Amino acid sequence: MKQLFWKQRPPGKVIAGWFVAIFAAMPVHAVEVQFNKVVDGVYAFIGETGARSESNEGLNANLGLVVTTDGAVLIDSGATFQGARQIHEAIRRVTNQPVKWVINTGGQDHRWLGNGYFLSQGAEVLAHAAGQADMVSRGGDHVAGLRQVLGVKVDGTDPTFPSQWIQGKDVTLTLGGVTFQFKHRGGAHTPGDMLVWLPQQRVVFSGDVVYVDRMLGVLPISNTKHWLETFAEMERLAPVHIVPGHGRVSNLGKARVETRDYLTALRAHMRKAVDEGAGISTAIKSFDSKPFMHLLNAAELMPGNGSRTYLEVERE
Repeated sequence: MKQLFWKQRPPGKVIAGWFVAIFAAMPVHAVEVQFNKVVDGVYAFIGETGARSESNEGLNANLGLVVTTDGAVLIDSGATFQGARQIHEAIRRVTNQPVKWVINTGGQDHRWLGNGYFLSQGAEVLAHAAGQADMVSRGGDHVAGLRQVLGVKVDGTDPTFPSQWIQGKDVTLTLGGVTFQFKHRGGAHTPGDMLVWLPQQRVVFSGDVVYVDRMLGVLPISNTKHWLETFAEMERLAPVHIVPGHGRVSNLGKARVETRDYLTALRAHMRKAVDEGAGISTAIKSFDSKPFMHLLNAAELMPGNGSRTYLEVERE
């Protein structure tokens, strides 16, 4: 039978057929996940700064990795189950340590929709309790929105919640001998947004508290007042390295200019407009956006950021 097989199908065609079958069964990824060193034992993946797309597979955000003597700690689990598997493969290229802990820094899809994969691998997943209601209410919408962009690459993704909810403003945990401090000041981009501070390494994973290189987004669930309070807490920590939610690894100077200064100016302008009785349309059009127009997506996001900040200030 073996000789007959080879006579009917020349070896080259057989081998080619095997490769076709193998690659047909493998997921094809358009985005390459790679963790690069920030300091010893601490790594970051820097996602695209544009919108979610088929090419970035919804992973248009940054991730973190901390390697300890007792296992790896992943900061944010990605946008899909399949994407989380790819993230895990990238982690294995850095360390042989298993992923024992996953931290969700907030409630946006690419922060936590990969949880199901890592929980299936035996990891413990942590997030702040202030984000629980947001995850519950928006999880299904996140998946539906990603489905429209990614199609079958969302298959297997279900909103899977953390196994442990962090309570309080300041919580310190030692994971694998490394000190992690979690700082929550009422949320920012989403209600559960918190800082993950490594005091020994002087590195902060800011999640969506910090955007650089691109314009931040103010959502209906955002709170710009608490956002600035969270930023002020980060300034107090005086990190040497900031791994932002979006954009390149940064420092306080750049983060101040591209996140804090924008939010401060936006709130001050909208506060003045509300106090003087200016309408929302007038307030948006009169905001001086020139200092921030170099940021990616600024033109598209400015009007919505203005309107939602106006409404927030009006409620205060």
